[in-house]
Amino acid sequence: MNENNKTTVAYFVLSGVSDVPELQVPIFLLVLHIYLTTLGGNLIIILLVCLDSHLHTPMYFFLCNLSVIDICSTTVTLHKILVNFVTGNNEVSFIGCMMQVYFFTWLTCADLMLLTAMGYDRYVAVCKPLYYTTIMNCNVCAGLAIFCWVLSLLQMIPSTVIISQFSCYTSNIINHFFCDLIPLMNLTCSDTSVLELLIFTDGGLVVTFTPFFLTFISYVFIIMTIMKIKTSTGRSKAFYTCSSHVTAVVLLYTTLICQYLTPSGTFKSSKLLSLFNTAVVPMLNPFIYSLKNKDVKSAMQKKLKYVISTV
Repeated sequence: MNENNKTTVAYFVLSGVSDVPELQVPIFLLVLHIYLTTLGGNLIIILLVCLDSHLHTPMYFFLCNLSVIDICSTTVTLHKILVNFVTGNNEVSFIGCMMQVYFFTWLTCADLMLLTAMGYDRYVAVCKPLYYTTIMNCNVCAGLAIFCWVLSLLQMIPSTVIISQFSCYTSNIINHFFCDLIPLMNLTCSDTSVLELLIFTDGGLVVTFTPFFLTFISYVFIIMTIMKIKTSTGRSKAFYTCSSHVTAVVLLYTTLICQYLTPSGTFKSSKLLSLFNTAVVPMLNPFIYSLKNKDVKSAMQKKLKYVISTV
């Protein structure tokens, strides 16, 4: 289809990560490796947190939720690359595309909100250690997690409904490896002003800026508290407590900013950033947060010893 042939579409065609035929096999193997590593690492975290009572703490409760999000988000985005390579069919139905848009935006929003909740957890742990167990009790943790999941679930409905109502497109070929809002907006010939306003206000200010601001405020108080600690050992321990969360926050927000603040004319070059954000970041999270943590290592060793002894 071209500019003179504006029409509705029954399906879209995903262009994939690269159009170069020689790169298809390496990309497939790379994505498969990333997906299996993400799946394995996050499943290990979930199982250890569920099975080891020593990990039944607020921090690991939130990590377990984050692992669920990482598994779901990578499955939503990466499965099309794997399926398309095996089947040779790059088509995705209109309904399937809209569902992918919704689930991806929902999980991204939930990820940002959960990181904010984890920032609050770190604030309480460092700034109010004597009241930590009282403030971060089971009801509060469950309430924060439910709030993150449900609010993000509702937050993404309006934008998905609007884009699903677009009546015509200049092409049905999406310059991406999955259905996302920006590449779809670049294809439509319908009026996108309402959606653009919604993305700026709801997506930019509410979903992105507000969680970032709240996380930033948490770390302002954390840093102020750490600076008051007299011993270098105490300061190092406090910094170590927050280092994993800070790394994950910086990594996620940096890739999101680079990806979605890229001018539309150069969107093709941002597919690698999108692949990093949707594939590599979820794969790194288990290593950043938990798999190098002494508590997780200890729990893993115990479970391995138990399994070996029962064989």
